[in-house]
Amino acid sequence: MKINLNIWQLQDAKSKFSQLVEKALHNGSQFVTKHGNNAVVILSFKDYQALTKPTSDLVAFLRSSPLVNVDLDIARDKTPPRELEF
Repeated sequence: MKINLNIWQLQDAKSKFSQLVEKALHNGSQFVTKHGNNAVVILSFKDYQALTKPTSDLVAFLRSSPLVNVDLDIARDKTPPRELEF
């Protein structure tokens, strides 16, 4: 039976947090279980950035929008606001 070295029980993860962080930095993602069920994944900030980095910039996103050729009326309504009594 192969023992997976990147799975931690919650109580071990708490008591050996520094070791858990070092393993995440050098050996990849570390998985923490709670009551035998998957709970959280600990990963390096570099790995997190790679996962959350947008695949394109805002301009490219807007240019690829299905609404790119829709003629939108973006004129501002110049009607004065209603008067309020205090």
